[in-house]
Order: sequence, then C-alpha cells, then structure tokens
Amino acid sequence: MAVQLTKGQRVSLEKPGGTLTRIRMGLGWDAAPAKGFFGKLRGGGGGIDLDASCLLLDGSGRLVDQVWWRQLRSKDNSIVHTGDNTTGEGDGDDESIIVELGQVPAAVQTLVFTVNSFTGEDFSRVANAYCRVVDETNGSELARFTLTGSGTHTALVMARVNRQGAGWALTAIGAPGSGRTFQELMPLVAANLA
Repeated sequence: MAVQLTKGQRVSLEKPGGTLTRIRMGLGWDAAPAKGFFGKLRGGGGGIDLDASCLLLDGSGRLVDQVWWRQLRSKDNSIVHTGDNTTGEGDGDDESIIVELGQVPAAVQTLVFTVNSFTGEDFSRVANAYCRVVDETNGSELARFTLTGSGTHTALVMARVNRQGAGWALTAIGAPGSGRTFQELMPLVAANLA
C-alpha cells in the first residue's frame, strides 16, 4: 500500500525481504481549465509543458550529473528519463524517470527531483499534479506526494532520495520556486538538502 506523503515527510525505500533495486519517479499533471470569459480569451486551458528532472549530487551537495529532457540518460546509464510530455494530456504518469539504485555511483549521495514549467506558465494553470515512487520490479506504488497549492511559482523541488545505510530514503519537499529549467532552481535545491 502506498504512503501518501506530506511536505517534509520521510519514508524508507526498503521493501519486505530486501532493498529496492529499481524505482520510477512518475510525474503527472493536467492543465487547469480556463476560468471565466477573460481566461478563455487569454488562451487558458489547453496543454501545459512541465518537465521532470533528476539531479545527482555528491556528499557535499555538488551537482555531478543531471537527467532531464535535454539529457535523457545519466553519464553512467543508471538513471533514464522516458521522454518529454509537452501537454500533460493522458492519464497516469506524464513523465517518468527510472533509477537503477544499485548502479548509481557510490559518490552520488542524493538524487533530487524537480519539476519546471519550461514555457513559464505558473502553477495556477496546473491541476491534479503529483509525483510518485513505484517499485519497477513489480509495479507497486510505494509513495505518492500530491503537489498541491497552485500559485504563481513556475517550478517545484519535488523530492529527494538519499542514501540511508545500504538502502535509500525518500523525503517529500514540495518547495515552490521560479525557473524554466533545473539550473535556475539550484539555490533552492541547495536550501532543501538538509
């Protein structure tokens, strides 16, 4: 049964009988319907282009690699982005990042997952947004974090996955920020590593 995470909550990514070996961080969203006559005139409704990214950080919080729509694989191939969805249309995960936890280099201590509105629409235009962690070996959802609180921000630091002994732990962050790509979020990422 999946754990419904709240902001700041931490959950171990252990499973009965051992540690997880392969996870998927899924991001899903819909475009919010246009409100009122003027909202429709300004082009409200339609698709919205959100982008999921995974940042690989060493023990000092230094960025050593990244996976996003412009680089779909980490340099060591342990993390793969399944592709860019530019509208949010369809059911289920709109973008996914698959992580082979056992293949992540030992120097990488933290994985940070972010979401950005590449075209600059703010989250008042986003509905039903969530991120979730799935055990890719059996398809079971382990944890879900609802990205609530639409507002004028254009990005979120969604969650981080840290090494915890021989395994990993997930922390829901949900910190709003501004930026069209993960590079613009790096100060906010750094502030949410503790």
